[in-house]
Amino acid sequence: MRELVLYSRQGCCLCEGLESRLGDLELSKLELALQVIDIDAPETSPATRARFDFEVPVLAVDSRVLPRVSPRLQGEGLFGWLQQMLDALDGSTV
Repeated sequence: MRELVLYSRQGCCLCEGLESRLGDLELSKLELALQVIDIDAPETSPATRARFDFEVPVLAVDSRVLPRVSPRLQGEGLFGWLQQMLDALDGSTV
């Protein structure tokens, strides 16, 4: 199982929307487990906060940042996009 990391912050409507849409997907079919990291949480490193401060929401797999996903993408479209991103990662084209 691979880890899909969502770098996020509380109160960000784009972050919350993406987390909700990801929660609606059967990520286990892609062998993904979602982890949400609040970049403003005290336990988040200053380096992580600085890296993603103006970029959230950000998705990463295997510590590799994925291209920005459209806030309009949901359901099967979002699932398909994730599959494409995983295929690209496995082929090292992202």
